[in-house]
Amino acid sequence: MPTKEFQQFLKHRLQEPLPGRAAQEKMAPQPKNGTNPHRNYEPANDDFRDNSVLVPVVGWKEQLEVLFTLRTASINHGGQLSFPGGGKEGHETVEETALREAQEEIGLRPENVTIVGELTPLYVGHSDNMVTPVVAILHHEQRFTPNPNEVDEILSVPLADFHSGDRLITEEWKLRDIPYRVPFWDIHRVPLWGATAMMMSEFVEITRDFFVTRD
Repeated sequence: MPTKEFQQFLKHRLQEPLPGRAAQEKMAPQPKNGTNPHRNYEPANDDFRDNSVLVPVVGWKEQLEVLFTLRTASINHGGQLSFPGGGKEGHETVEETALREAQEEIGLRPENVTIVGELTPLYVGHSDNMVTPVVAILHHEQRFTPNPNEVDEILSVPLADFHSGDRLITEEWKLRDIPYRVPFWDIHRVPLWGATAMMMSEFVEITRDFFVTRD
């Protein structure tokens, strides 16, 4: 189980320049006509909401896995796979927000977590949220408890599966009555796509060298 090596690798890699938007865009839905009337890369004003999500890497299993939640149908982005997270409260740091939300959504015990660093923030225009992904290693085994008001299911997927390319698929979907080419990872009965896939795309890119050096 290469958890300590991976944590050291990530600690140094996240202090270096990140691939940012170029990596995120690899998993962005693209309209077939080549223009996206709904894509905003930066907020139009300063009243957007700050959000944080936790990118939880499970470190106690035979291989490194990334944890996701399936959101309940009744909330924003319901029925989609996501990282645990939500909006900033008061004077919280991005790390404090991510940990609090993960504790509320899945019962994560903060004492089991080592925060390693942050990925590139992603602005989600249709909800006016600036989302900062916070990468964390979960060291000690625990049983997660989904909050039924927010989470239908908790699942973890081997990080190596994202590097193989076998689960990466592109299909044509209709989004807001516009045909899009949508890349997604086939990791569950619900596809991993959209903003979460875009954040995951950067994480996959920065961790690729770790897996290459171990082959």
